[in-house]
Amino acid sequence: MAKRTGPTNPLLKRTIVAFERKKTNFHRRIAELLSRPTRKRVEVNIWKLNKLCKDGEKVVVPGIVLGTGNLNKRLVVYAWRFSKSAKEKIEKIGGEARRIEALLEEEERPRIIV
Repeated sequence: MAKRTGPTNPLLKRTIVAFERKKTNFHRRIAELLSRPTRKRVEVNIWKLNKLCKDGEKVVVPGIVLGTGNLNKRLVVYAWRFSKSAKEKIEKIGGEARRIEALLEEEERPRIIV
């Protein structure tokens, strides 16, 4: 059985280490979710965010946000990556699509969507 090596993307590795250094349960949980193998990493569609979130809410997607579906709520979404269409839909409605690294500087603890 091959040894698990973790993510090979250098930026992702640095991001995971930065979250682990914060030593809070919130940051460790995000690091744990980002460390998953690619096939098990979180992928959330816009329609799911629309269904689960309230207008004006801040949420974290420790993975990829995809553009399937419609969004009619203004959200601030932190994610590792956004598809082009997902980013356009979030910003078109007046929300914000932010990189997950921005959470390292903020004191807020948005809800994690998995």
